[in-house]
Amino acid sequence: MNSVQSQQTRTSQRLLRKRSAINAVAMVLSCAAAVFGLVFLGWILWTTLSKGLVGIDWALFTQSTPPPQESGGLANAFFGSAVMCGLAIVMGAPLGIAAGTWLSEYAGARRIGMVVRFVNDILLSAPSIVLGLFVYTLVVAQMGTGFSAIAGAISLAFIVIPVIVRTTDEMLRLVPAQMREAALSLGVPQWKVIVQVLYRGASAGIVTGILLALARISGETAPLLFTSFGNQYWSTDLASPMASVPVVMNQFTASPYESWHTLAWAGALVLTFFVLVLSLLARAILSRNKVRHD
Repeated sequence: MNSVQSQQTRTSQRLLRKRSAINAVAMVLSCAAAVFGLVFLGWILWTTLSKGLVGIDWALFTQSTPPPQESGGLANAFFGSAVMCGLAIVMGAPLGIAAGTWLSEYAGARRIGMVVRFVNDILLSAPSIVLGLFVYTLVVAQMGTGFSAIAGAISLAFIVIPVIVRTTDEMLRLVPAQMREAALSLGVPQWKVIVQVLYRGASAGIVTGILLALARISGETAPLLFTSFGNQYWSTDLASPMASVPVVMNQFTASPYESWHTLAWAGALVLTFFVLVLSLLARAILSRNKVRHD
């Protein structure tokens, strides 16, 4: 009996040593991968900061894109990006929230709901250039509208919708079922339960999804190349080509002019800071909501 117990003890010790060794190797590899990624992330951020600060001045936000080897700024590009991103959110957010609500509250675990979630996941990971080409074929070419800010906003809205659909669906499903049951037991119609109870409980997550969608589209270049195209001058006409920061950066970095390179780096720094602010704001909203519920 003692020999059997001793054998079992030795076997357990060997398994423990083996698992400890595997755990140590996995930990070392995980830490190495994290450090590797952080080093390159820090390198990218430092390069953007060091090269972008040179071009940050008042003219960057007050003057339009200049001709080669002349001074200027990115005011028209900032305006165009703000207009098209704002329109994309206005078009995409209501559709995304409505679709996410249907998935969570009406489709449930039915087959059609699973199919829609699968299609939404495909759109969520689809290359943005594919969406840009789709809008180009449908709006710019077929409808004959030509390049325009509206077409650019539509292409960005196709990127916004899947993000908000996924976020809204997940956030509404996290709302406790007891809240639905309590409201329905009082005879409240389901649409009122959704609007007055569920949306309030999931509002922080939905707003966070909208902010993350805005951060996602703020740096998109490929869809705008096929839709809004670009404009060297200040333009407020939504039916005509309009400048945007990502497109101007793409154009300026491919040029041989140092002044354009400086403006491109400055635009990259501003976009990076904008995305950072949106990410911090989204985290702050989620943290505040979590503390309130705790």
